[in-house]
Amino acid sequence: MSEKFIELLWAEKYRPRSLKDIVNQEEIVRRLLKFVEEKSMPHLLFAGPPGTGKTTAALALAYDLYGNEWRRYVLELNASDERGITVIRNKVKEFARSKLPGDIPFKIIILDEADNMTADAQQALRRIMEIYVETTRFILIANYPSKIIDPIQSRCASFRFTPLKKDEVVGRLHWICSQENIKCLDDSLEVIYEISGGDMRKAINILQSTSALGEVSVANVYKVIGLAHPREIREVLNLALSGKFIEARDKLMNLMIVYGLSGVDVVKQMHREIFSADIKLPEETRVILAEYIGEIHFRMIEGADDEIQLTALLARIAILGRKVG
Repeated sequence: MSEKFIELLWAEKYRPRSLKDIVNQEEIVRRLLKFVEEKSMPHLLFAGPPGTGKTTAALALAYDLYGNEWRRYVLELNASDERGITVIRNKVKEFARSKLPGDIPFKIIILDEADNMTADAQQALRRIMEIYVETTRFILIANYPSKIIDPIQSRCASFRFTPLKKDEVVGRLHWICSQENIKCLDDSLEVIYEISGGDMRKAINILQSTSALGEVSVANVYKVIGLAHPREIREVLNLALSGKFIEARDKLMNLMIVYGLSGVDVVKQMHREIFSADIKLPEETRVILAEYIGEIHFRMIEGADDEIQLTALLARIAILGRKVG
């Protein structure tokens, strides 16, 4: 394995460079390419879940506008690290006020994770966006656009990114495996998609971590991400529903030790499994289980003991199983 292979994260290595390489966001790409064609654009707000291509689209837009010298015209900041009013007044303002010669009459400032900016910083930013609009355009990237103040949102054209589709994620993972000469199984790539939930960056990072174990298989995927195999979680649920409370508890405690699971990890997997087609339950039973799991999850994140709460959950499931059985 080469040093370059070790140093590079695949999520960065295989990031699309041009807007035309981006998939699943066709309408967004079409609108952005129009800006490139006209060499003009407003301030932009990219919003949506993680790993759906927001930062990639911003960098690809800059590349398509400026070409190989795009870094001269772009200031990229992560607002979660540099989110205070001092950064806005100094670094951002200094970059925004200067003008560079070229075919494109403006520069770009990319503020990643802009929803983490302080209220004071956002108030300072709104004025800078207005004053220096002739020389600078801003691209704000946020997972939660509601945290961006209304005056900034009104100055921006909004773009809503959606999670990637299964076929596109799996297809991209297949292509990466072929580029890296990694042996992968189709069902393992589908499991990676289910775990990532349409987050391409997360999917690629899981793939890279799993490949370090050799073959990319379902078992290795769950081993890497530190989750129990769904089959084992279903076994715990079925034992509890059949009234075998002690057996269910012993198996669950063993799973937590073997996989190093936290209580929150367990209840999240249980929640996923009760709605899975692989476990046969009446709809009313699923509803009751969802309520039980939701209550236990709330208690855990509030600080309750994992083992006691999971034992209580299994006890309630066992009682339910006897009633419906």
